[in-house]
Amino acid sequence: MSQHNQAFLKLVNDARSRIREIDIETMLKMKDSGESFILVDVREQDEWAAGHLPDAVYMGKGVIERDIQAKFPDTETTFVLYCGGGFRSALATDNLVKMGYKNCINLDGGFRRWKELGLTLVSP
Repeated sequence: MSQHNQAFLKLVNDARSRIREIDIETMLKMKDSGESFILVDVREQDEWAAGHLPDAVYMGKGVIERDIQAKFPDTETTFVLYCGGGFRSALATDNLVKMGYKNCINLDGGFRRWKELGLTLVSP
């Protein structure tokens, strides 16, 4: 895992002070209970292509803010966003909240923790 610089970590921690975060186990409980949400992978296209979580939709961090309203205009939609470890998705979650989306959740641990837990992945 790469070492993140202090300015980036400060930005992520600032975003985390305003957003809701859950762990993978909580997301799985939401899914098992039938709670409706859109799982969004905000990683880079090459990361998505190499493997992603089942039932996820792709909206990379570089375009999610631009494209979200066209694809999901209802600001009441529940989103669970993930990236490699939860940092980029924290920033994306914060931005969606600022755009008026009311039910945005960051998946702490992201793809790496999912993989560590040995859970099913969608591969090319």
